Amino acid sequence: MPLRTTGELVAQAVADGRGVAAFNVITLEHAEAIALGAERAGSPAILQISENAVKFHGGDLSAVAAATAAVAHASSAPLSLHLDHVTDTALLRAAHAEGFSSVMFDASKLAHADNVKATADAVRWAHERGIWIEAELGEVGGKNGEPPLAAHAPGARTDPTEAAAYVTATGVDALAVAVGSAHAMTERTAALDHGLIRSLRDAVPVPLVLHGSSGVPDTEIRTALASGMTKINVGTALNAAFTGEVRDYLAADPSGVDPRKYLTPAREAMAGVVESFLRLL
Repeated sequence: MPLRTTGELVAQAVADGRGVAAFNVITLEHAEAIALGAERAGSPAILQISENAVKFHGGDLSAVAAATAAVAHASSAPLSLHLDHVTDTALLRAAHAEGFSSVMFDASKLAHADNVKATADAVRWAHERGIWIEAELGEVGGKNGEPPLAAHAPGARTDPTEAAAYVTATGVDALAVAVGSAHAMTERTAALDHGLIRSLRDAVPVPLVLHGSSGVPDTEIRTALASGMTKINVGTALNAAFTGEVRDYLAADPSGVDPRKYLTPAREAMAGVVESFLRLL
């Protein structure tokens, strides 16, 4: 199937009153599992490659992008390609040539004024090329081994008034917000601030994005969708399923050397996670 754009998948989710999930791709098996899970669920999905994943592949976006795009093209599910948590403007500019329809440009570590300027510049460049841009305001902790922020730490929650001004000043197409989730959680124990989500939905004229959804229980995700979330990002849950299967196989057969023997169940486990999240949404 031809690639869809992230913008149209998100817009359709908003129109239908549901969520759309974005799943992180690290290996070819991740991409295959996402496509398979989406086909089984009969749902669209976003395949996203992070800047960290690009670094893992030697800093070369082209190979992992081409492989992921090939999987998406071969799938019967509506799928798009998204570049996630980009801080390097050179990587942002590489996205267009590699067929990405969207980028999450992450200037959240900068001072607020610098964040606004850098993001507005990225949006101008991207929109001239038809690329949809997501940004982040507030800090969703836990990335790159950082501990999650305490609930009342500065930046741990996105302010609705500031968010509305930020969207106006930058022109972003979607906004990732800090409402109680964290990256890299391996247990689903996060409690979201649903009142804040509703306030952000009312204040911000673009779709809201929840990062760190692997650590959020199903009931919390359902309520978040009802409160105003649209794009739901999932990464660690896939990696936990993948690694669990590999670990179990090698524990049972320590002398095994054929990676196909453990990558097959690992890919199947990830596909199950994808299907479960998509059916939830």
